[in-house]
Order: sequence, then C-alpha cells, then structure tokens
Amino acid sequence: FMAASLGIVTPFCSCSAVPLFIGFVEAGIPLGVTFSYLIAAPMINEVAVVILWGLFGIKITALYIISGFIIAIIAGMIIGAFNLEKYIEQFVFETKVIPSCCPSGENKNFKDRLNDAKDSSINIFRKIWIYVIIGVGIGAFLHGYVPTEFLIKYAGVNNPFAVPLAVLLGVPLYGNCAGILPLSVVLVEVGLPIGTVLAFTMAVTAISLPELLILKRVLKLPLLGIFVAILTAAIIFTGYLFNFIL
Repeated sequence: FMAASLGIVTPFCSCSAVPLFIGFVEAGIPLGVTFSYLIAAPMINEVAVVILWGLFGIKITALYIISGFIIAIIAGMIIGAFNLEKYIEQFVFETKVIPSCCPSGENKNFKDRLNDAKDSSINIFRKIWIYVIIGVGIGAFLHGYVPTEFLIKYAGVNNPFAVPLAVLLGVPLYGNCAGILPLSVVLVEVGLPIGTVLAFTMAVTAISLPELLILKRVLKLPLLGIFVAILTAAIIFTGYLFNFIL
C-alpha cells in the first residue's frame, strides 16, 4: 500500500522508475513492495491525474486511479507471495554489502554515507549501463508513437478482443502519461470504447520495451515473464471492466 502510494506522487516514466526499483531491492525491501512501486509510479502519478481530470473528468480519473492502485497492490502481493528473489541477479544483493571502515551504519557520518551512495551508484551503473543505453535508444525511437489507424480499424466496439489487442499493441511501445493521454482522447472521440483506450494507455505507460530491456539485466527471465503476465492480465481485465460499467 505504501509503495503504491509513493508511486502516485513520483512523476517517473517506466524507465526512470527502474533505478529506484534496483535501489529498493538492494536495500532489502521485500520484492512485492518494490514491484508495487514499479507499477504505480509510471501509471498513476500526479501528472496522469491532472491530465486525466482535464481530458476525461473526475469520474474516469477516479476509476483510473483506483484501478491502477489496485493493480499495483495485487501484483505486488502475488509476486511477494511466491518468494521469487532467486530470480534476481546476484549482483543486486551484493551491491549493498560495501566494505567500509565503519563497522556499523550508526557510526557513519554524512560524508561516509555519501561515499557509500556514490560507490553503490557507480557499481550499479557499471552492471547495467549497456542495457540503459539500448533501452533509452529504443525509447527515443518509439516515444509517443501510437498506431492510431490500426487501433481505430481493429479495436472498435464490434471486436470482442479489442481490449487484449490494444494491450498487446501497447506493451512494446514507450511513452509517458503526458504524451499518451492527449492521443487517448482522440481515440475515444473517433469511437473507440473508453475501457479499450485506457487499457492501451496503461499498457504503454506501465510496461514498455525499453523498461523490460533494462530490467532484463536485473531480473531473470522467469520473474520478468511473471511481471509482464500479471500486469498484462490485470490491465486487460480492467479494460473489460471499464467497457462494462462506462
């Protein structure tokens, strides 16, 4: 709950939330809690709230926030329940054990803590920098791209599989709320169901190919697959629910 709440007030995209996720894991915070943050931060931050309110009104904004919050909490609880720490690369756990002249953290002054933070950051960057470069490169190429014509043609009201199609299209794309939500309004105005459009928006902001590439250096494939599967299924369910009640 606290991790998802923290995610709401931190305006990060899916890629920029990853370094904090790594820091939380190396600090010993439970895995389920860190994943709740990783999901909530890009999907339901304050930027999304302001833009959603202005574009769709308070009712849809409230439903979006509540559903995103629930997704983050439930996904974190599921991941935390299965003790999946074995699928995290070992260097993440080793990073927090930095030799120091001080036997206890309580005896360290501010300068010592800054040096530890610097050493830890450099160590993490050395491990993941190539994945960050590749992820950022792909993100720059895909940023803001939305296959609008394809969605309008194949994800309309008459297609019962419109929601999973929209989510599957959104997963490999990359964008933040500020870039995607104005385009979401256009999709709604041309006739796409609101649930389908918001599910697509969630998929683009919460799961992205650049994010997965960076996470691949930290998470082993089974855990990465579980993360994507849980989040994709939850977003699809939410899209159908929105289409049913709105």
